[in-house]
Amino acid sequence: MRISLNAAVGMGGPQTVPHAVEEVAGAADNGLAAAWLPQMPPWAGIAGWDALTVAAVAGAAVPGIGLGTSVVVAQTRHPLTLAGQALTVQSAVGNRLTLGIGVSQAPVIEPTFGYPFERPVRYLREYLEVLLPALAGEPVEHKGEALIANGQLTFPGVTAPPVVLAALGPQMLRLAGELTEGTVTLWTGVRTISEHITPRITAAAETAGRPQPRVIVGSLVCVTDDPDSARALAAERFAGAGQLPSYGAMLEIEGVASAVDVILVGTEEQIAADLRRYEEAGASELIAVLFGTAEDQARTMRFLSAINN
Repeated sequence: MRISLNAAVGMGGPQTVPHAVEEVAGAADNGLAAAWLPQMPPWAGIAGWDALTVAAVAGAAVPGIGLGTSVVVAQTRHPLTLAGQALTVQSAVGNRLTLGIGVSQAPVIEPTFGYPFERPVRYLREYLEVLLPALAGEPVEHKGEALIANGQLTFPGVTAPPVVLAALGPQMLRLAGELTEGTVTLWTGVRTISEHITPRITAAAETAGRPQPRVIVGSLVCVTDDPDSARALAAERFAGAGQLPSYGAMLEIEGVASAVDVILVGTEEQIAADLRRYEEAGASELIAVLFGTAEDQARTMRFLSAINN
């Protein structure tokens, strides 16, 4: 299983772009597979840097390491616009980008952006019917229920980035397996990956004649001898995550009450065992969000570096 870092999350508060680049450089220096950049919502107290712009800046400064977005919200950008931006970044970073996209959730989209959150699977299917050929440089002529798009993008020497979806529900997992390279998840425990995510997306990929899909698991990770304090810190910031519908459904499958119940906290031996269980469940990559004290975060990075190399 590949080990990557979710950079620029801003666990300690708003960050600058140079600080985000430092985190990507740290991931590269420690031999991690990739650095993923989140597209944070435009809420007070959060540095809502544009994920693709940060990926371009970081990729230009830091060679070698893979880069990804986890995830760009589809409703906020027309698929031709997103394709052009992603291909621009892909050119800047030497074809190291994975484009993660998703539709977010109604309690985020409707009050924040004012867009109706209706039939998200249909919307994202249409979105991909425009985005994927546009990324490949093919002409697009699309007039659907949700989207209209006409155009063609030409980027010499640029390879279309692989696309993964933030797919959790059955229909979205089917769509991800049929049309993309996989899913990137958050707040999903081992049982959920094993019994829900992996079998559904794999079956969809097999039916569509596609390769084994990527199952990318995002999780808070803290190597520590004081797990109670680490969990209290996580609960202070993230306990409400389970109230969002999609995440709440995943926690129900897992059989736990809170998002904090699926984070990875403990000694090196405990977390190594957790990662083995994730891999056995079908996870192909872990995106680690480091948290805890500065000492705990440094210890966690050393551990992740050791198991990834």
